[in-house]
Amino acid sequence: MSIGIIIMGLLIGFMVGLTGVGGAAMLTPILILLGINPSIAVGTDLFYNSITKLFGSIQHYRQKTIDLKLVKYLAIGSIPSAIFAVGMLHLFDTYFHNQEQIIKHALGYVLILVAIATLIKTFMKKKMEWNRWQLIPLKEKRMLTITIGAILGFMVGMTSIGSGSLFALVMLYLYRMSPSQLVGTDIAHAFLLVTAAGLMHAGIGNVDYLLTINLLLGSIPGVLFGSTLSSKLPAKPLRTVMALMILFSGIKLI
Repeated sequence: MSIGIIIMGLLIGFMVGLTGVGGAAMLTPILILLGINPSIAVGTDLFYNSITKLFGSIQHYRQKTIDLKLVKYLAIGSIPSAIFAVGMLHLFDTYFHNQEQIIKHALGYVLILVAIATLIKTFMKKKMEWNRWQLIPLKEKRMLTITIGAILGFMVGMTSIGSGSLFALVMLYLYRMSPSQLVGTDIAHAFLLVTAAGLMHAGIGNVDYLLTINLLLGSIPGVLFGSTLSSKLPAKPLRTVMALMILFSGIKLI
């Protein structure tokens, strides 16, 4: 057990519960900046995320707040794409030994995307809620949904980031659903995606299980405490600060 890692997990969990901003966008860059190998940081974060999202998925399934058809179409694109990204990273490491550099740069660019997505969702949510794309039935947007899943899934497989924030922004813009259904669908799809990518990373030895346990010991009470306080504190300023922190992390990594 490492007290420092447990406290870090507690703080990250607290901020996730308080702001709703994805934990991976904070956790992976912090692990890398602390000197943990980028591939281990990504693999461990995916494995850790898989466990945390499992409980959220079960809860939303019980509440019937998951659009299973949308999850299916997104997963058809995202899961093979994420697996391909992990395989490609491993291949580059085997032949060119530049996996760390690729992950750091990819992570930097995806963090900037996540920060922008968070700011858009925070300040332009109402403008995005109703548009002509939402009027098109899901059946007619099937190929578009699979393609989006494939593009974003590749990013998640390579960096562990975006399974929540980037997919949530796409869902908010393209599909008409209630806020609870949006959250439930996003978590359920993210669970499938990070589990597939996490298992791939585990298979090639990129998961630190002791680190995962220490993070979970801190983050679970942190999320519960943050969620309790979230209704009492203003969300917009907190999310803005978090987005700016993520943006600076991305720039630093690049």
